[in-house]
Amino acid sequence: MIGEDATMSNPPGAEALEARIAAALQTVRQLRPKLVRPIVVIGAGGIVRAAHLPAYEKAGFPVIGLLDRDKDKAAALAAEHGISHSLGSLAEAVSFAPRDAVFDIAVPASELVHILPHLPDGATALIQKPMGETLSEARRIRDICRAKHFIAAVNFSLRYSPNNLAVAALANCGLLGEIHDIEIQTSTYTPWHLWTFLASAPRLEILYHSIHYFDLIRSWLGDPQGVYARTEKNPHTKNLAATKTIAILNYGNAKRVFVATNHHHNFGPEHQHSFVQWEGVDGAARITMGVNLDYPTGKADSAEYAPRRSNASGWRQLPITGNNFPDAFMGTMGALQSFAEGSASTLPSHFEDAFHTMALVEALYRSSERPGEPLLENDETFTVED
Repeated sequence: MIGEDATMSNPPGAEALEARIAAALQTVRQLRPKLVRPIVVIGAGGIVRAAHLPAYEKAGFPVIGLLDRDKDKAAALAAEHGISHSLGSLAEAVSFAPRDAVFDIAVPASELVHILPHLPDGATALIQKPMGETLSEARRIRDICRAKHFIAAVNFSLRYSPNNLAVAALANCGLLGEIHDIEIQTSTYTPWHLWTFLASAPRLEILYHSIHYFDLIRSWLGDPQGVYARTEKNPHTKNLAATKTIAILNYGNAKRVFVATNHHHNFGPEHQHSFVQWEGVDGAARITMGVNLDYPTGKADSAEYAPRRSNASGWRQLPITGNNFPDAFMGTMGALQSFAEGSASTLPSHFEDAFHTMALVEALYRSSERPGEPLLENDETFTVED
C-alpha cells in the first residue's frame, strides 16, 4: 500500500521542506516498456476517442488496428487517427494481430465474457473497466484469464493519473505520514447520454464511475473491513439507474474514508467540484479531477500539499505534468507492456487485483439494497446505562 512504511522524523524548515517535496516529485514516473508493442483496439466508443488514442499517440505506442461492431464508426475513427487497418470482425482482429500485440478492449462490460474466450492463449490484454457488470461476471472473466494464461490488466486509470502519482510520491517519501482520512467528492454534471448503452444498464454510478474512486482507495489502504452505502436515482434522469452515491468504507476506528457523488449538479460551474483529499499525521494532499468538471473536454488537473508540522505552513501547489485524460491511459498501457516484457515485476491493476475491486463494488450494492437502522418510535424500548 502507498506510503505504508514512510514516516517523517522531524518537522522541516521551509527550505528543507521544499527540497524534500522537489526530491519526492523527481521520483514520479509513468512506466514505459523497453520495447513498445503494437496495439489492436477493440471498441471505437467515446473513451477510445477521448483518452485511449490520444494517450497512445502521445506515448508513441503504435495502434495498428481498430475494431467496432459499427464498421463505419471504426473506419472513420481509424482514418482520423491514421490507423492503417479498420477490422470487420473479432476473428479478423485475432487473425491480423501479431503474436506480441496488446489487445485493448474498450467495450460495454457485458460484452467482455463474449470477447475474451476468442483471444489467443497467452494474449496480453488491457480490459476497460468495469470487470463485468456483477461479481459473478467478474469471476467468469477472472477464470477465463486464468485458464487462457492471459497477461491482463483492468484499465483503472485513476491510479496512474499524474496528480495521484505526485501525491503517492510525497507519501512514499514520508511527507504525509500514516493516512487516517480519505475524502472523495464529485458534484458536477455528467452527460450520461454520451454512452448510449448506459440507458439500459441496471447499475450505473458505482459500477461505471465511482469504481475508479473505490479502486484508488484500495490502492492506498487495501481492502476495507466493511461498507455502508446508498446509491440513488435522480428525478431528472428517471430512465437511468442510480447516479448519486454516498458510501462509507470501514477501515477501523482510526480512519475515516468516504465517497460522495452527485452527477446532476447542473446549475453552472460555480459550486461544481471533483476532488480526492488525503489527511495524514504529518501532512495533507488534495487533487482535483478536471475531466469531471467539463466532460469530456475537461479542465486542468491540480495537486496541492500542506504540511502539518513545519515552519512553512499552508497549502502549496505541486507542479504536475499532464492530466488524467490522456496521460493516465499512457500509464495503464505502459505498466501492462512493462510487466509483459519483464522489465516491471508488478502490475498494480492486474485482473486478480481488479477482482477485489469488483468484490468491493458488489458489497456497496448489497449495502444499498438493505434498509438502514430504523428509528425507535417508543423511547421506552431501550435504557441508557450509567
